[in-house]
Amino acid sequence: MKFSFKNDYSEGCHPKILEALLRYNLDQQAGYGEDEYSLKAKKIIKEKLNNKDASIYFVSGGTQANLIVISSVLRPYQCVISASTGHILNNETGAIEATGHKILNVETEDGKLKPSDIQPVLDNHKNIPHQVMPKLVYISNSTELGTIYSKEELQNLSEFCRLNNLYLFMDGARLGHALTSEINDLNLENLGKLTDVFYLGGTKNGALIGEAIIINNQLLQEDFAFNIKQKGALLAKGRLLGIQFLELMKDDLYFDLAKHANQQAMKIKNVLLERGVQFLSETFTNQIFPILNHKLIDVLSEKFQFYVWKDVNEDYSAVRLITSWNTSDEAVSDFIKIIDHHL
Repeated sequence: MKFSFKNDYSEGCHPKILEALLRYNLDQQAGYGEDEYSLKAKKIIKEKLNNKDASIYFVSGGTQANLIVISSVLRPYQCVISASTGHILNNETGAIEATGHKILNVETEDGKLKPSDIQPVLDNHKNIPHQVMPKLVYISNSTELGTIYSKEELQNLSEFCRLNNLYLFMDGARLGHALTSEINDLNLENLGKLTDVFYLGGTKNGALIGEAIIINNQLLQEDFAFNIKQKGALLAKGRLLGIQFLELMKDDLYFDLAKHANQQAMKIKNVLLERGVQFLSETFTNQIFPILNHKLIDVLSEKFQFYVWKDVNEDYSAVRLITSWNTSDEAVSDFIKIIDHHL
């Protein structure tokens, strides 16, 4: 059986979550997220945010979180600004457009947006009322290219959005990996102050399913629950999500799992760097994009699954390797052995 470096949701869930689901299985609880486990998990998240006024909602997946947040925040004539690599643009089957909202994409080298990237979009949408109105900036942390935002970058972006009456929404499907990166200087409390909405991704970091939407802007909190219900995301047995986030958050298991994934990726990255391999982007998270010759890619493909991400020339392609909370030392060691033998 091949070991998968294709994505960070190939695994099931962390054993502590399965144990908790079994332990609490016969407890009778209120439905629709009013169970004691969901309420406890939300309390812990608010404490980590240092924001008792945040609103928190658990949903099953990232596309669902993006769709519900964006469709509830925007008026029918408003649109989203995203990097061209953004998940909502490339990997969600037009979910955002299906709600009637246009996505304005911006080409970036590293998957991140800067104020200087957004200003031209605003300048080109002043033909009122004949063009859509840019209203929300969508970013990912970590990005689809494995890069992360620094505190200074996010502060600049947040200030720009507020000065230009834009909402800032952070896709946190891989937020754990961003916040435990060796070069990261952000924390949850910063995100609570610098974004209007963000979410903590559980699906790609140890949960069976689940994302925690966190609404910091109180103007956006009103009636949000109606949007959850209307889009089919309000689980009757909300405990399924609450128990998982309670286990992930109460002893910082969430961050321990993400840190492990990052460390496993960095082991592979450092070996490749030592052998002169170049990378498509400079990353310090659980996603790396080494540029390898096709012969080596074929050899590695015999034992490992991964995506050939982008052809560089006739002889080389960038591949995407993603490690997870459960990536073993053995898998990393076997990968490195093949690298050692062929480079």
